[in-house]
Parts: sequence; C-alpha cells; structure tokens
Amino acid sequence: MPDTDILKERFAKKALPMALEIKELIKEHGDHVLGTYTLEQVYAGMKGMIGMVTETSKLDPEEGIRFRGYSIPELTVKLPKAKGGNEPLPEGIFYLMLIGELPTEEDVIYVSNAWARRSNVPKHVFDMLDALPLSTHPMTQFSAAVLALQTESLFAAAYRKGMSKKDYWDAMYEDVMNLIARLPRIAAYIYRRVYKKGEHIEPDSKLDWAANFAHMLGYDNFDFKRLMRLYLTIHADHEGGNVSAHTTHLVGSALSDSYYSFAAGMCGLAGPLHGLANQEVVRWILDLKEHFGGVPTKLQIEEYVKKTLSEGKVVPGYGHAVLRKTDPRYTAQQEFAMKYMPEDENFKIVQMVYEVVPPILSSIGKIKNPWPNVDAHSGVLLIHYGMVEYDFYTVLFGVSRSLGVLSSMLWDRALGSPLERPGSVTTEWIKKKIKADANLSNG
Repeated sequence: MPDTDILKERFAKKALPMALEIKELIKEHGDHVLGTYTLEQVYAGMKGMIGMVTETSKLDPEEGIRFRGYSIPELTVKLPKAKGGNEPLPEGIFYLMLIGELPTEEDVIYVSNAWARRSNVPKHVFDMLDALPLSTHPMTQFSAAVLALQTESLFAAAYRKGMSKKDYWDAMYEDVMNLIARLPRIAAYIYRRVYKKGEHIEPDSKLDWAANFAHMLGYDNFDFKRLMRLYLTIHADHEGGNVSAHTTHLVGSALSDSYYSFAAGMCGLAGPLHGLANQEVVRWILDLKEHFGGVPTKLQIEEYVKKTLSEGKVVPGYGHAVLRKTDPRYTAQQEFAMKYMPEDENFKIVQMVYEVVPPILSSIGKIKNPWPNVDAHSGVLLIHYGMVEYDFYTVLFGVSRSLGVLSSMLWDRALGSPLERPGSVTTEWIKKKIKADANLSNG
C-alpha cells in the first residue's frame, strides 16, 4: 500500500479551501434571495424553508410541539390513561395523530387490542439478530430487524401484483399497524439479547402497548410502566422536518413500503445530532460526576460547563434547531421526576445543570436557544429504574417515533403525495447567480 493516498490529497486540496470559500460566501451574501428563500437557508440545511406538509404535528418555536393542535400539557390531561396511572397511553397519541380527534377510552382499547393481535414476529427476524455480534450497536440491530421484517409487507406484495393508486393507503394501513405492533417485541429482544444473556421474556397480551414493552424488557415495576407510557407518548412526533421523520417521508415518497422507509428513518435517528443525543447527555453527566467524585455543586457545574465549551464541545441536551424555549417534553419528564424520584442524585444534577447552563450559553451571544431539549432529561429517568445501558436509549426513542412517522406516512399514501424531488445547484451556479443578479440591479 502506498504511503500517500493521491486521490485523498487531491480531494482535500479541492474541498477544504472550498469550505472556507462557502463560509465567506454566506457571510457576505447570506441574505441573497434565490426565489422565496435565501442563500444562507440553502447552505444551512434548509432550516425554516417550508417544503413539505405533515398533518400529525407542528413545532412552534415559542410554544413547543402540538399534536393536532394540542400541547403536551393539554394531552397529559385529555388523553386516556391506564387504570391506576396518571400518564397518557401512547395508543391515544397515535389515534389522535391518525384521526385528528381526541380518542375515547374505548378507542384506545381498540388500538391496544389491535396491536396485540398483530404483534407476532417471524422467526427469521430473531435468527438474523442472533447472527449479529453482540457488540453490534442496538440501533444497528433495530434497523436491520425492521428490514428483515420487510418480507411481511402487504403493500409490497399487493403492488407487485398490481393495484390501483386509490388503494395504496389500504395496504399501507395494514403494514403500519403490523410494524408498530411488532416493534416493542423486536426492541425488547435486542435488549435482552445484548444485556441480559439472551434470557427473553414472552409478551403479555393483557397489558397495554407500553406496559407490555416494559414487561418484555424485564421491568415490571409499576412506576417504570408509567415512565414508558409517558416516554413513548412525548417522543412520538416532532413535525416532519427532523431527520427521522423527513427520511421516512422521503423514502416513502418513492412508494417504498413502511419497513424500508422506517428502517431508513431509524438510520437517521441513530445520528449524534438527532436521537443519539440522549446517550451523549448521560455520558456527559456521568463524566461530570466522576470528575468531581460525586454530586457537584453549582459552582463546579459552572466550571465544568465552561471547560466543555472551551474545548470546542457542546453541552449535550441543550439547544434545538427550532425551539426557542424549554422543550415541553423536558418539562413533562421533569414533573414526572419531581413526583416519583425527587431524591435521585442524577435528577438533582440535571436540575442544577438546568439552572447553570442557560445563562452561560446566553452570555455567548450566538446561541439562539440556550434551553434544554427532550434529551437532557430522559436518560436519568431510565437510570433511576435500573436501565443503565444507555446505548439502548435511542432504540426506545425509535419505538416511540414510529407512531408519528408511520401515521404521517399513511396520510401521505391516502393523499397521494408525490415523489419528493427538490432541485439542487452547485456553488458555482450560486456564485454566477449572485453576479448576474448584481449586474441586473446595476444595469
């Protein structure tokens, strides 16, 4: 093997100077209009550009997420709950997103029973998982298992035989319901395989979707079942522009079935800037405790935060691309912790970090949102009940997110949404466009 990689060197020689050129281009011409949007929006991940329709939820920068118009605080009151519990059932948020109306208790029971009937996972999926090394990241296993389930797609089978466009939604409905029903079984199998020596727990069809998930994971504590109901409800959707939702929609727009589309979305959720952030928060908090030999003081946290920022790192769990206030999902988990685990030392650290971090980030000046998002809190709740395997947390996120992205995908089929195919341009095209527009305005 040669000592130098000529192709790599040539690429670096082209790409790295161009990255600096683009940075200057944005600085000088960021507000240049390229239609009804600006050059900066094009380069900055299309933030704020309206380019798709998602019926299930809308993220307001000031109010937070609203599901079909209802905020999380409203839904914690209005959605049906399990007997003896105060937390909303995920079946209810799914019904709301799909139908657009608040469900009755009977509606929620119907959905729960439907998922229980559809929850059987084919043996080949488990065989595939067992063939993977135990060191395989749980999200890799989760995405692979969803793809292995694609053999069960009724939409794919019906499309292959030939079907009318007006019937696409029908077969897609069956796929969506079947996939959501099977995800807790798959996720629990991965958890028990990797962390519990492969000692698996059979499902209990008498339990609701979230409680049965907790049971299969091996956590029959009633408060953990409460937590799963809350967790799976508040993580269900976050409008359509986030990576996992947009990816599911994009792949689905090619008429890929729900298995292909959701697996692709889960590959996006596994990214450090999306669902994997909840792992990073836990690591950061545990490192913080280790650094100070236990629960730190506020002054010590302030010192550690400044150290983190001075090293060019971010404080995980703080900031959001859209939100400009404390994430209501964070607040919902905070209220849960105050009610059921107020003396937990990790929760106390999270509370202190909440008091310390926003003022520091605000003082930097460039941070538009110094407030915590959902990831800043979820890990410490799970640790409290004994789920310390934080590499698995994003799988929990994925099970929940299925409710939103798959109900939205069903709407895409019913409304006949087209193939998503935005136009793209080169940096050279943009520079010529700026020059041409300047000549036009000067001429």
